[in-house]
Amino acid sequence: MSPDELSDRLWRFAARVGKVVDALPDKRLGRHVAGQLVRCGTAAPPNYDEGCAAESRRDFAHKLSIALKELKETRGWLRFIPIAELLPEKRVTNLLDECEQLIKIVAKSVVTAKRKGHQPPENLK
Repeated sequence: MSPDELSDRLWRFAARVGKVVDALPDKRLGRHVAGQLVRCGTAAPPNYDEGCAAESRRDFAHKLSIALKELKETRGWLRFIPIAELLPEKRVTNLLDECEQLIKIVAKSVVTAKRKGHQPPENLK
């Protein structure tokens, strides 16, 4: 997967997270989860894109690590939604699966980025 393709996939994921946020109930817990989820669920794409424009290998790895951290937080809130009976499990299953896939992809990218000599992708600088 190219850096542009991964960026697009992350932005599409963030848009889908936004739709789940909008579907949460307008009650105290729903609003709390919505606030948390909208922040972490939309944070990975800009951090990834910023990392692709990094000035150093270390900066690149750092930005990707932040994107990974935000994806992992998103996964937690997506798991919590059906547990707290805020939305049916089927409403978040596909999104949770996409989140898991993105976590694996970005985690691999972080490992690769930390290897000596790896530079940010040229096409996203």
